[in-house]
Amino acid sequence: MTTRKLVIDIVGARNLMPKDGQGSSSAYVQVDFDGQRKRTKIIVKDLNPVWDERLEFVVNDPKEMVDDQLVEVNVYNDSKRIGRRSNFLGRVSLVGTCFVKQGEEALIYYPLEKRGLFSLVKGDLGMKIYYLDEAAKPPETPTVQEMKQEAPPAESQQAPADSQPPPEEKPAEAPADGSPPPSEEPAPPPAEGAPDGGSPPPEETPPPPPPEESPPPTEEGNSTSIAEGQPNPDPVEEAPAQSADGPVPTEGAPPPDEPAPVSETFPADQVVRSAPSAAEMFFARTTPTVAHVEVKATIPAVRATGADYIPKDTNPSIGGTNGEKASTYDLVEKMQYLFVRVVKARHLAAKDITLSSDPYVRVTIGSHAARTRTISRSLNPEWNQVFAFGKDKLQASTLEISIWDEDIGKSDDFLGILYFDVAEIPTRVTPDSPLAPQWYRLEEMRGEGRVKGDIMLAVWMGTQADEAFAEAWQSDTGGLSLTRSKVYLSPKLWYLRVNVIEAQDLQPSETSRFPDASVKVQLGFQGQRTRVARKRTNSPFWNEDLLLVAAEPFEEPLILTVEDHHGSEKLELLGQAKISLNTVERRVDDRQVTTKWFNLQKNMDAAADNSDSRYQGRVHLRMCFDGGYHVMDEVTHLSSDLRPTAKQLWKPALGALELGVLGAQHLLPMKTKEGRGATDAYCVAKYGQKWVRTRTIIDSFSPRWNEQYTWEVYDPCTVLTLCVFDNCHLSPDLGGHEKATMGLRDARIGKVRIRLSTLESDRVYTNSFPLLVLQPAGVKKMGEIELAVRFSSFNLFNMMHSYSTPLLPKMHYLYPLGMQQQDVLRNAAMKIVALRLSRSEPPLRPEVVQYVLDSESSMWSMRRSKANWFRIATVLSGCTSLSKWMDDICHWRNPLTTVLVHILFVILICYPELILPTVFFYMFLIGLWQYRFRPRSPPYMDARISQAEVVDRDELDEEFDTVPTSKPPEIVMMRYERLRGLAYRIQMVLGDIATQGERVQSLLTWRDSRATVIFISICFFSAIALYVAPFRLIALLSGMYFLRHPRFREPLPSTILNFFRRLPAQSDRIL
Repeated sequence: MTTRKLVIDIVGARNLMPKDGQGSSSAYVQVDFDGQRKRTKIIVKDLNPVWDERLEFVVNDPKEMVDDQLVEVNVYNDSKRIGRRSNFLGRVSLVGTCFVKQGEEALIYYPLEKRGLFSLVKGDLGMKIYYLDEAAKPPETPTVQEMKQEAPPAESQQAPADSQPPPEEKPAEAPADGSPPPSEEPAPPPAEGAPDGGSPPPEETPPPPPPEESPPPTEEGNSTSIAEGQPNPDPVEEAPAQSADGPVPTEGAPPPDEPAPVSETFPADQVVRSAPSAAEMFFARTTPTVAHVEVKATIPAVRATGADYIPKDTNPSIGGTNGEKASTYDLVEKMQYLFVRVVKARHLAAKDITLSSDPYVRVTIGSHAARTRTISRSLNPEWNQVFAFGKDKLQASTLEISIWDEDIGKSDDFLGILYFDVAEIPTRVTPDSPLAPQWYRLEEMRGEGRVKGDIMLAVWMGTQADEAFAEAWQSDTGGLSLTRSKVYLSPKLWYLRVNVIEAQDLQPSETSRFPDASVKVQLGFQGQRTRVARKRTNSPFWNEDLLLVAAEPFEEPLILTVEDHHGSEKLELLGQAKISLNTVERRVDDRQVTTKWFNLQKNMDAAADNSDSRYQGRVHLRMCFDGGYHVMDEVTHLSSDLRPTAKQLWKPALGALELGVLGAQHLLPMKTKEGRGATDAYCVAKYGQKWVRTRTIIDSFSPRWNEQYTWEVYDPCTVLTLCVFDNCHLSPDLGGHEKATMGLRDARIGKVRIRLSTLESDRVYTNSFPLLVLQPAGVKKMGEIELAVRFSSFNLFNMMHSYSTPLLPKMHYLYPLGMQQQDVLRNAAMKIVALRLSRSEPPLRPEVVQYVLDSESSMWSMRRSKANWFRIATVLSGCTSLSKWMDDICHWRNPLTTVLVHILFVILICYPELILPTVFFYMFLIGLWQYRFRPRSPPYMDARISQAEVVDRDELDEEFDTVPTSKPPEIVMMRYERLRGLAYRIQMVLGDIATQGERVQSLLTWRDSRATVIFISICFFSAIALYVAPFRLIALLSGMYFLRHPRFREPLPSTILNFFRRLPAQSDRIL
C-alpha cells in the first residue's frame, strides 16, 4: 500500500510590498491544504526573502486531489511583535491539475494575487510543487527486551535536553537570516502533523536568488572544448549600459575600480571576461575550437577602462598660458640653440700642388661635430651654411671652428682654427634683425704649421623662433634632408564631369552588323564606362554623366575610347580621342556648358606619328570642371575642409587654429640600431589643404619638437588630424646619407583627432594624449604626445551663423552624388593626393598620407560593427532611462515625485498652452545643469568606444587581412559562418520590425475579421465618446489611468498589448 504526499518547496519571494512603515517587510508563508496548515520561518526586513523550506502534506484521496482540491498559499508580514496584526502580502491559489510527479518539478515564480479590491499587493513567490508516492511500512511490534534496552537511553537524553536552552532562545546571538526568536513569533498554530510544531528551527539564510531561474550548467562547466589547430574563440564580455562619460555598472555589480574576483578555470590563451549582455549577444557567433589547456584565472566582475588610455592635463611653460607677451611661438616651450653661420673665407693657404685648396669648415662643440660642404679648388670659398646645436645637450664650454683642406687617400690638411667661449656668445631675441657676420683672423694650432686667411662668421644664442632655424643643420635631427620640418599643400582637386551624349559614323570591322557601342573614359589610373547603347546603330546615343577627379596642374590627358561589344567577352576598338584638360571649361554653378564634337582615330599611337589618321567617326561630349563641389579626400564626418573647389565661392575665414607640438613621452622602440632599440619620431598634422611635418628627432624615446603651426578656419565643425610616425628611411649609422631602399614604410606610432567645435574660443588646451595603435595582437599604447591647441574666433556672430548654414556646398544638394559614387571618387582623390605629396622633397610618403586620411575606414570590420551597435545602444539609453523613470512614477516607488507629476499633469491639462513652454524650459534647465559637467579637455581616440580593448584576435586578423584574402580556406569558411550568424540576427530584427508594421496594417484590412470588428467598434464608440465628452476630460482620465496606483494594476500585459500581439502578419506566409 502506498501513501501520497504533496511536497511544496518554498524557495523565496521578490519585490514584496513594504508593510512595516520603514520601507520593508518581515515575511513568512502559510500553506493550507486539505485541512492541514504549515508555515515557514520569518525573514526579518527583507523585500526579497529566501526561505528554501520544504513543506509536506498527506494526500488522503489522490483522485480528489487531481479533481478539485486547492492549495492556498498566503504570504504575511509579521507585525505582532509591535502589537499589530499580521499584514497580508499576497496569495497564490493552485488546483490539483497543476501538480506533477517528483522529477518533473521546476521552480516557478507565481505572481501574488489580491485578496480584495483595496489590497496592496505586488511581487512574486517562487515555489516547486510536486507529489510522490511512498510505500507504507507495517508497524513493528517491539519485544520486551528491546523495550528494556531503549528505555534508559531515552531518560538519559531527556535530562540534558531540558537543562540546555534551545539555540533559538540565546539572547546574545541572533539567527543568521535575521529572523526573530521563536518565542516572539506571531505565527498561528500549525495544523496537526506539522513536523516543526509551529516553531521552525533557525537556519542560516542562503544568498538571495537571481531574478530569474538560471539554466543548468553544461557538461563542460566553465571550461571550453577547443579543437586543435584552430584560432582561439572570442569569449563574450559583458557590456554594461553606456553613457557619454563611461560604462554604467549593472545593479548589484561591484564598482569598476573594485572588481570582485572569482576563481574559475579557463583556457590558457583565452581572455577572461564576464557574462554577455543583450547587445553583445546580438553579435554572438559560432567559433571553432582549439586544444584545451586549463589554468586558474581571476575574473573581474566589471572591467574598467584603462587610465592610461585617457588624456591628461599638463602645465608646460609656454607663453600662451603664463601671461607672457604673445608671440609667434607662444604655444611651445622655448628651446635654446647655439647658432653658427659660416659665410665665407678669404686668402686661405694653398695646400695642393695646383696652388689651391679644397676647403671645408668643421664645427665642433663637445661630442657634437658638423661640417660644411667642400668647395673645390678655391682659396676664397663661400658656404653660407647655418648650424644649430641644442643648448641643453652641450657638453663643453668652448666652440671650435676649423678649416681643412680635403684630400682623398690621405689625411686632410689644416688651414686654421677659431675658439669661442660659450659663456661669452651673445643672445639674439626674436624679432631682432639677424646678427651681422664678422671677419675673424684664423689662428694656428700647435704642431700644424703656420696658417693665413680670414673667415666670416656669425655666432649667437637663439631659439627655434629664429628664421635661420628651419634651414639650419640641427644637432638633434642629424642634419639630413629627410629629418627637416616642412609644410606641404595638397593639390587643387576638381571634379571632371564628362557627359557622353552620342557618336556618329562609327565604322565596325564587320560592315554587315551594327555595333553594340559603349564609351570608356580614362584619366590616369581612373576609368569609367557608359552602358551599351540601347539601339544598335552606327550613331548610338547614351547621354550619360561620368565623373572623375583631376588635380592641378593637369599633366595627363583624357583618353576617350569607343568600343564594340562583339560577343560575350570580345571588345573591338572603334576609335580613340585624346583631350587636353587645359581646354576644358570651368563652372561654379549648375549652368549648362557648350558641347563639342571630337574626331575619333583608330589608335592614339598612330595619330601621334600620322601613320594612320583616318577618320573613324566622331563623338559628342559636354565636359566641364565642376567647381561648385567640394572634392572629398577624407570621410565627411572627419573632414578638415568643406569649401568648394572654386575660389570665387570661398567665404571669409571665421577664425584661426594654432597648434603647438611640444613633445612625446615614453615612446616604445620601433626598430633596432646597433643591437639596441631606437625610435626616430616625427609628427604630421593636416587641416584643410595644409599639411605640416615636424623635424625628425633622432634616436629618442622622449623627443621634444616645440614647433608651432597656424591654419585659417572656415568652418568650426571640422577636424584636425595629427599622427606620429617612426622614420624608417634613415641610414643605420646616421652618417648623413639617405637610405634609398624601396619597400620601407614609416611605422605608425599613433593618431590624435581634435574637433574644433569642441574647443572654447581663445582658450589654450594643454594635454598629453595617448598614442594608441591597433595591431593584429590588439590595441597597444605606444606612448604619449603633448599638444597645445588654441582656437581663436574673429567674429562671434559669424561663428554662430555658420551653424545654420549647409555643411557642404550648394551643388552637393542640387545634384547629389550617390554613396557608392562618393566612395569611388574619395578613393581616387586620396590616391592622387598621396602620389603628388610623395613627389615633394622630402617626400610625404603614401603610407603616411593614407593613415592621416583614414583610407582603411571603408573596409569591413567586426570590431567597428560592434562599436556602432553599442553607440546605438548608448543613444537609445536615454529613451530607456525615460521609460524606467515613467515606470517608477506609475508604480509609486517615490510617492513624492509621483504626486508632483500628477499635479504637473493636471496643470498641463487645464492649461495646454503651457506644454511647449514647459518642455523647452525644462531642456534649458537641463542644459544649465549639464554645464557643470562639460568636458574640460579635447576629445581623444577612445579605445573603449572603439571596442579595441575587448576585441578578439581572430576579428583583428580579419580586419588586417588583405583584399583579396590571403588566409587558408578553413579560416575563410569559419569567418563566413560567423558572418552568416550575424546576418541571421539582423534578419530576425528586420523581421520583427516588419511584423509590427504589418500588424498595424491588418487592423483595417479584414485579414482577421474578428479583430477588425473589435477595432472598428472601439473606434466608433471612441469617436462618440470624444465628441460628447470634453477633450480635456478625456485627456485627464487617460493620464490618471496611466498613472494609477499599483493596487489597481495587474502584473500581466495590458489588454491593448494582448490584442495587438494577436493580430496577423505576413511572417506565416514566408517560405
